[in-house]
Amino acid sequence: MPVIVFYSSVSGSVEMRKNQDRIFSILSSKKIPFKAVDISQNSDDKDLMRKRAGNPTALPPQICNGDVYCGDMAAFNDAIEMEQLEKFLKL
Repeated sequence: MPVIVFYSSVSGSVEMRKNQDRIFSILSSKKIPFKAVDISQNSDDKDLMRKRAGNPTALPPQICNGDVYCGDMAAFNDAIEMEQLEKFLKL
C-alpha cells in the first residue's frame, strides 16, 4: 500500500502550507513513494481523511499507509526527531 498524504492546495494558513511542503520534501528526499490527495478538490476525500484520522474536525496534512492511519504533522515531526520515520509510516 502506498503512503497517502492528505493535503489542501487552497489553504490560507502559511503554517499548513509549510507543513505540507515539509512532508513532501522529506518523503521525496528519502525516496519514499507517496500519493498526495488534495482534499480541497473533493469533499469525499476530506470525509475519508477525517474518518481515517478518527477526528471529524481533522485538518491536513494527515498521513496514512493505505487504509491505516499513521498520524498528523506533530506525529510526523516526532518520528523524524526520533529517527523512526519508517516505523511511523508502517513501512
